[in-house]
Amino acid sequence: MTARRKATTQISRLAHRASGTAAANRMVPEETPVAFSFAGTTHAVMMASPADLEDFALGFSLTEGIIADPREIEAIEVEDLGAGIDIQIRLKDQANTRFQARRRRLAGPVGCGLCGIESIEEAIRSVDAVGKSKLTLGADDVASAVRLLSKVQPLHAETGAVHAAGFYVAGKGIVMAREDVGRHNALDKLAGALAKAGIDGSTGAVVVTSRVSVEMVQKTAAIGAAIIMAVSAPTALAIRTAEAAGMTLVALVRGDDFDIFTHPDRVASGVAKHVA
Repeated sequence: MTARRKATTQISRLAHRASGTAAANRMVPEETPVAFSFAGTTHAVMMASPADLEDFALGFSLTEGIIADPREIEAIEVEDLGAGIDIQIRLKDQANTRFQARRRRLAGPVGCGLCGIESIEEAIRSVDAVGKSKLTLGADDVASAVRLLSKVQPLHAETGAVHAAGFYVAGKGIVMAREDVGRHNALDKLAGALAKAGIDGSTGAVVVTSRVSVEMVQKTAAIGAAIIMAVSAPTALAIRTAEAAGMTLVALVRGDDFDIFTHPDRVASGVAKHVA
């Protein structure tokens, strides 16, 4: 394990205001390449905030289907290479064998017109079905989840430039939250934090400060949550994917106002009913 990088940096800038222009300092978020390496080979490189990196590695491994259970990871080692951060993830035998087979399947022959077809299928892979979940929330829960998430975003409070993903449990509020310059990264970090804490994803809802892309739906389903709530709009593919997975997608949450795009039966208009 190497020394931790700071997630923010103070910079000077010229602030122009109606009252005049002056030099002033401001905190901005750091953004650095983070590589995920399995069996010594780099699998993916993400531009991310250099914080909660073990959560990031665990969550990415889970939401991308590389592992099915945290116990399939033997060790996670974080190394700062200067130009970026390399996270070495050692998988146990069966998980490693499965991962190596997956890499060979996706590689494809060079120059083949169809060599990318399995990679395309991987990108739009089917998601875990969450339709059996009996969890319901009240309209007041939706507003509360977004409001409470805003109170547990220290990086955003300092910089105004990062996304957050939180896990909302009725009667408890936001029980876990993570931040990152990338919305997908924040959700991966949340997935890892939940898994590390042993929190069952079916017991609550995911709430995010971003729009909802298909990847956000895929990752929410991997967590096991049947409800995702967002402050911005969803894409058409995200809506279709959530519908097929049995997931309730709530978006454009603005105070007490919000839109429900799929499976509205989980959001009661009156008093909330909570069933795990």
